[in-house]
Amino acid sequence: MSAVVCVPMGDPAGVGPEIITAAIDAPLTAKETIVVVGNEAILRRASGIMKVSPEIRRLIGAGNIRAEAMPGVLNLVEVNESAVSCFEFGKVQAACGRVAYNCIQKAVALAMAGEVDAVATTPINKEALRAANVPFIGHTEIFASLTNTRDPLTMFQVHDLRVFFLTRHLSLANACRAVTKERLVDYIRRCIAALRQLGLDNASLAVAGLNPHCGEHGLFGEEEVRVIEPAVAESRAAGLNVVGPKPADSVFHFASEGAWDAVLSLYHDQGHIATKMVDFNRTISLTLGMPILRTSVDHGTAFDIAGSGRVNPVSMVEAIRLAARYAGNFRKNAIAAAQ
Repeated sequence: MSAVVCVPMGDPAGVGPEIITAAIDAPLTAKETIVVVGNEAILRRASGIMKVSPEIRRLIGAGNIRAEAMPGVLNLVEVNESAVSCFEFGKVQAACGRVAYNCIQKAVALAMAGEVDAVATTPINKEALRAANVPFIGHTEIFASLTNTRDPLTMFQVHDLRVFFLTRHLSLANACRAVTKERLVDYIRRCIAALRQLGLDNASLAVAGLNPHCGEHGLFGEEEVRVIEPAVAESRAAGLNVVGPKPADSVFHFASEGAWDAVLSLYHDQGHIATKMVDFNRTISLTLGMPILRTSVDHGTAFDIAGSGRVNPVSMVEAIRLAARYAGNFRKNAIAAAQ
């Protein structure tokens, strides 16, 4: 059964429209039906830039998405934004920030209504959002607000390596202070629940250490002994399949070989470096712990090459494929939880 994946257009001044049109022209499988929320003129311009010609079919709108949408074409939910008709590539513009936000709003509304199975997002620009007076710093915060979700989970996947993040956009000093027993116990429980929702029924999780060699029993830091080990022990006592702390210089390698289903990284770069070194272009971000499933490319608006046709669309292709791969189990488990 084809999963219906909704793709908001992103910032028009960036590479979002280009990677969308190129991804739909790529050899996706019959498992994905793509619904794009965006502006037809902008998408046709992007198609010309990328030298592709996907068929664009306008959809009537709410309540008809599943009946109308077809695999293999760009099914379009039109967002008419005359203010962006004269945008410039590669520049921060309030109108572009506003249309990017409006597209996300519509995509989330379609997902919350059950008209699409997942959302796969394209890049947005934080400065453009600010210029448009959008009161959010990025995708995660927007999705959290629109779905009424407290503290969504971020998970990266590259091939079969999955990495959660205890902290995201904090300084390293503040991230270290955020490693508390209470936070770890909460995240361990939620990460394993998220893995189960994706279809990993007997999910296992490894918690990365914070200090070199996991602190060598307090020689290089006390967080492992004082915080991480007690949190893991409490979680295991509650019946959760979790181990750790495991040295950060090896835990990602062993997880990629199948030792555990996922790793809980303790700070931003610890997990980002590990995943992107495996395959930079195919590292996909997922936002979990929400009533809807969201995947995303893991690169920015690439203002330096926007409009040139030089962007690699592989991350968009992978984000769509991963959304389709998990959509069935996510939807089934969400329905079961609601009953």
